[in-house]
Amino acid sequence: MVNPLAERMRPLVLEDYIGQSHVIGQSSPLRKALEQGILPSIILWGPPGVGKTTLAQLIAKKLNKTFYTLSAISSGVKDVREVIEKAESNRMFDSNGVVLFIDEIHRFSKAQQDSLLSAVEKGTVTLIGATTENPSFEVIRALLSRCQVYTLESHQLEDLQRIVYRAIEQDPVLSKRKIIPKELTQLIRLSGGDARKLLNLLELLINTYPKEDAIVIDDEHVEAIASNLLIQHDKDGEQHYDIASAFIKSIRGSDPNATVYWLARLIEGGEDPKFIARRMVIAASEDIGLANPNGLLMANAAFDAVERIGWPESRIILSQCAIYLANSDKGNAAYRAINEAQELVKKTGNLTVPLPLRNAPTQLMKELGYGETYQYAHDFPGNFIDQEFLPESITGKNFIHAGSSKKEQEIKSKILSNWNNKYRL
Repeated sequence: MVNPLAERMRPLVLEDYIGQSHVIGQSSPLRKALEQGILPSIILWGPPGVGKTTLAQLIAKKLNKTFYTLSAISSGVKDVREVIEKAESNRMFDSNGVVLFIDEIHRFSKAQQDSLLSAVEKGTVTLIGATTENPSFEVIRALLSRCQVYTLESHQLEDLQRIVYRAIEQDPVLSKRKIIPKELTQLIRLSGGDARKLLNLLELLINTYPKEDAIVIDDEHVEAIASNLLIQHDKDGEQHYDIASAFIKSIRGSDPNATVYWLARLIEGGEDPKFIARRMVIAASEDIGLANPNGLLMANAAFDAVERIGWPESRIILSQCAIYLANSDKGNAAYRAINEAQELVKKTGNLTVPLPLRNAPTQLMKELGYGETYQYAHDFPGNFIDQEFLPESITGKNFIHAGSSKKEQEIKSKILSNWNNKYRL
C-alpha cells in the first residue's frame, strides 16, 4: 500500500525542511545550538500542517538521538513512564541522548505532564512537545519553565509553491505523471497555509484523472472539484479551524442562530470545551469590548464553569455564553486602540518618559527633576487634573476610535469633556 503524498514528501534531512526560517533558519538561535550539538527541551506551537512533527524528527536525526514518540490522545502516565524507564536503562548505550516527542501535548492532564518533570530536569530525555494551543494556557508552569517555546507560523505563499513543485518533480508516484502546474492560487488558498492539507488536496486532485491523462493544474480545474475535495478531506477533522472561524465570525456578526449551529459543529466534532471557551473570551474583548464590558465577565465565568463542570453539561454553559455574546452590542475600540498604539511604538521607538511622570527613588533623581511638577489627580475636584501624560513628540495622538454603541459613545464624550478636545476623536 502506497503512503499518502504528505507522508512520502516528509524531508529526510534538516536542510530540505521548507519554511519556519525564523525558528530553524541558518542564523536562528535554535539552528546555531543544533550545529553545536545542543538541544534544549522545546515546545513547538503552531497550527496544523506547519511541520511540527517533521521538525522534531529531523532535529533528533541531525543530532543522532534516539527518538521516541507518544500521542497525547492515546497515551497515559504509564506510557510516559515506560519511555523514561527505557531511556534510563539504555542511557549508557544512547550516548547522544534520547528525544521524547509528544504530539498534542496540550491534551495531557496535569498528572501526565507532572510525570515528565523529573526526567526533563535530569536530562534523562529531551522533550519536544507539539501543540496547536497556546502553551501558556495548556502546559503546566513547572514544565513550561523547563522548555523553550518556538512559535511556528502558517506557510507563506512561496513556501507552499515550493512544496507543490517539489512534490511534482521528486515524488516517485507523481513524477511519473504528466503534470503541468499552470495556476496554483486556488489550490494554495484552499490549503489555508497547511502543507499537509495542500499535499492531500493535490493528491486528491491528481487522482481524479486517469493515469494516462496529462493534468493541468489551474484555478478552473481546482474550483470545479473543490467541494468534492473538501468533503473527502474533512475525514481527518482539519476543518476544525474553518469551523472555529465561522463560529467567531457569527458572534461578531450578531447572528445567534448561526453561532449555535457552529458551536454544535465544534461540539459534535469532539472539540475541547476549553478551546471553545477560550475563543469566546477573546471575542468578548476583541469584538465586544467596551461596548459591553459584561461580555468579558460572562465569557470568563463560562470558561471557569467549563473547567469545573466538564462534559456533557458544559455544552449548555457554552451555548448560553455564545448566544449572549452574539446578541450583545459590538465594538472593537479596545482592539483597534492597542493595535494602533503598538504600531506607533514600533515606528517611534523608545520615546522619552516626561520628567513629571518618572519615578524618583533616589535623591539624585529628585535633583534631576524626576517627578517634579507631577500633579496628584486625587488632590483635585473630580479626581482629575489636565496634565500631559504622553511623550512630547506624540502629544495629542488619539488611539481610541469610538464606534456607534452607546457605551463607546459615552467613553468618547468623557474623553472630550476631560481633555477639552485635546484628542480628536
